Amino acid sequence: MTAFAVELMPRITRAQAMDALSSMSSLAGYRAVLLAAGALPRIFPMLVTAAGTITAARVLIIGAGVAGLQAIATARRLGAIVEAYDTRPAVKEQVESLGARFVELDLETEDAEGAGGYAKAQSEEFYRRQREQLAKRVAVADVVITTALVPGQRAPLLIDESAVRAMRRGSVIVDLAAEKGGNCACTEADREVEVQGVRILGPTNLPSDLAFNASQMYAKNLVTFLLHLLKDGKIELDLEDEITRGALLTHQGEIANEAVRSRVAKGTA
Repeated sequence: MTAFAVELMPRITRAQAMDALSSMSSLAGYRAVLLAAGALPRIFPMLVTAAGTITAARVLIIGAGVAGLQAIATARRLGAIVEAYDTRPAVKEQVESLGARFVELDLETEDAEGAGGYAKAQSEEFYRRQREQLAKRVAVADVVITTALVPGQRAPLLIDESAVRAMRRGSVIVDLAAEKGGNCACTEADREVEVQGVRILGPTNLPSDLAFNASQMYAKNLVTFLLHLLKDGKIELDLEDEITRGALLTHQGEIANEAVRSRVAKGTA
């Protein structure tokens, strides 16, 4: 059986219209902000009224991939003061172009970007220092949205319980990495947890909340990929092509993807 996996689609310019992960991540980032806004017991924008001025909510986005960037844009549109952190210095320009402040930590991040533009796994010492420094930014945020994932591995732990307890009562964390263990130590998948007045939400399928658009985008991704495989009305597999080779999961009785093959061999798939 020849099988393809859309989550293996290479993150290159030619494959953007076929990238289902990016499509779904964009919807998840948007929905996460609305979820946080609904849970937060205050408004996002600054408001000047006869009764005084209401200060804008402070939102921290951890991870500036597709979901994180969409979250930044949505929070900014709602009027929040937004700052974002990512281990990859290359995304600073994208963060700032959306009107957010880029948080820089005292960490060595030269090798933080792996294949395909994804974040690369780091050492436990790196994550320990990262948690310590991030805790200061988490403590002053009204909303924290975490999106940090490493392909094929447990999500990195970026917010420990002590950092959660240091947040103001009523603050909200939306952990988009909940399905992979969570970026927050208090996260429970598909549950809302409250720790000392702080609400931690761990949704695992936010695109399904926006089913119309999710289906629309996913269908476009699949149709574009199938058209890529067709030559003169017939499927022709050009294994020299980066898109075809990258998304190929099984072929001629073998697991074609090296990363999946390695995990199956180790019994971790």
